[in-house]
Amino acid sequence: MAESSLWDKWVEEALSKLESLKLLRSLRPLYLSNNVGTVGISSEDEYEVFDEMQQWDRSSVLVSISESTYRKWLLEIPSSGDEIVPTEGLAADKFGNCQQQLKRLILFSGNDYLGLSSHPAVRKAAAKAAQDYGMGPRGSALICGYTYHHRLLESSLASLKKKEDCLLCPTGFAANMALMVALGNIPSLLAAGDKALKDEKIAIFSDELNHASIIDGIRLAERQRSVEFFVYKHCDMSHLSTLLSSCKMKKKVVVTDSLFSMDGDFAPMVELVKLRKKHNLLLVIDDAHGTFVCGKNGGGVAEEFNCERDVDICIGTLSKAAGCQGGFIACSKRWKQLIQSRGRSFIFSTATPVPVAAAAHAAVVVAKREMWRRRALWDRVQEFRALTGIPISSPIISLIVGSEEKALKASRQLLKSGFHVTAIRPPTVPPNSCRLRIALSAAHTTDDLKNLISALSGYINFRAVDSSTINIYSKL
Repeated sequence: MAESSLWDKWVEEALSKLESLKLLRSLRPLYLSNNVGTVGISSEDEYEVFDEMQQWDRSSVLVSISESTYRKWLLEIPSSGDEIVPTEGLAADKFGNCQQQLKRLILFSGNDYLGLSSHPAVRKAAAKAAQDYGMGPRGSALICGYTYHHRLLESSLASLKKKEDCLLCPTGFAANMALMVALGNIPSLLAAGDKALKDEKIAIFSDELNHASIIDGIRLAERQRSVEFFVYKHCDMSHLSTLLSSCKMKKKVVVTDSLFSMDGDFAPMVELVKLRKKHNLLLVIDDAHGTFVCGKNGGGVAEEFNCERDVDICIGTLSKAAGCQGGFIACSKRWKQLIQSRGRSFIFSTATPVPVAAAAHAAVVVAKREMWRRRALWDRVQEFRALTGIPISSPIISLIVGSEEKALKASRQLLKSGFHVTAIRPPTVPPNSCRLRIALSAAHTTDDLKNLISALSGYINFRAVDSSTINIYSKL
């Protein structure tokens, strides 16, 4: 039996068991009336789109910090963020803005890859929905929080990902948690006895550099004692193949980031697809950093590698290139029903506010139509590569400088030069692999890159780059 048929069979059997136990859960979208009693849904034709960068695009990469924050950052003084609150003798103006000197920075550490957070269509969609409906019903999606706005967003994301359906989640973290916990429910639902036997369990194979939400989700699924967890070396298909071949369990799942957030490299999608077919496994990708960024239509890494139909489940987020907030799971209708019935982080979370859902839908439309944004982003990638000689392959640039002290010092030097680039330290990355993580955006200009590289060259030796690992030799 083909891999897709096997997993469809298992999921169908799990759904039948849930139905017999009366544990299937349903989503029933509500239509909301605005303050004049009508039901209003924005048409895609209402969203204004542009052919090139506009002045307001720059607001997604231009930020300011107070002098007190600046000083604390330079001195590495811990902060709870309270210095931004006006204190006695430092009054706020009539708009609530604190009247103190600010230092302007160019942001090179965010994930707003297309600059959509400041797009007029996104702003207007959020403002209109808030004006018409407030925040919308405040309850979980299974109770009263699921509206036509949420359904519209799900449908647009399913279409983008070439999947049958989609399930919205509060965050990308919650999406991974919900899927992994739902996976962990399958063996217990299908077990012949009270507990799943060894050959009834699910084997989950995870890249060693997968996102924390995947790892935590698997750990939570393990507590159900129906999942066994295997970690393969980063993007090492030989190691993964060996693990798969030695595993006797029938139900196999491989889960991986598609574009790794701390290293900026891609998962070997072609090889993963081959292993999927060979071992009848379920292939799950977390496309958080690839969605809207990769592929002609912004469909993500699977579109880029022409394997959308070979990816069974795609996790994504709306808080990066979409410039909004939330997460989603693009999958089949069967999988959606299973996850919404057993994924605890979905079931027990309040639904996304209506203005956020409306803004995210606008972002999906704009991201697909304004293709120049993806071209501009990848132009910046090529320019950075040409200017530095570093063989980067994505908008995520990981400059590994080694010790925590070196990374912090480099970050402070960049701060003095007017750039917001934070040092990434343990536990986010392993000890002695501390780094500067630079994220490029379509809203950055060529001059931004030249100025950043000029600032970096004072303490980064680009000529000594190890092209196989992109380790950077610091001059500090």
